[in-house]
Amino acid sequence: MEPIENVLPPIVDDKTYVLVIGSMPGKQSLEKQQYYGNPRNHFWAIIGKLLATEIPENYNDKIRLLRTHRIGLWDSVKSCERKGSLDAAIKNEVPNDFATLFKKYPQIKLILFNGGKSFEVFKKHVGLETLENRAYEKMPSTSPIPGRNIKSFDEKVEAWRVIQQYL
Repeated sequence: MEPIENVLPPIVDDKTYVLVIGSMPGKQSLEKQQYYGNPRNHFWAIIGKLLATEIPENYNDKIRLLRTHRIGLWDSVKSCERKGSLDAAIKNEVPNDFATLFKKYPQIKLILFNGGKSFEVFKKHVGLETLENRAYEKMPSTSPIPGRNIKSFDEKVEAWRVIQQYL
């Protein structure tokens, strides 16, 4: 199996307070080179609810919206082997360099792990001590793929409300 490279750079700047960490983008997102590029993924709809705004169609406008609200995006996995797009299929993962990212952007206050795999990879390969004094939460996945402990859209929105304290 050929390794898959995560081609999406971190969406972070010196105003980012909240960093949402996914695991590894699915095939559709990698092809589009867009975070949460699968239109069935709930991420953008959840953000729209939490910010009480319409989510733009254009990807660059979506990213601008996140930046305006001090929200950044990155993934725990830099590369891996995976057949399909399921997190459960991720093997031989190599993590992204969060130590360097957090040194460069010390103002980040909250880390939200989008799903269990994101948290698991970060904890195993990076270590929670890298977070230093930052708050963090393992959030219900925004993935459209049904799995164990699946939550409704409204339940996901409620769980993700923690973000509002930091905006």
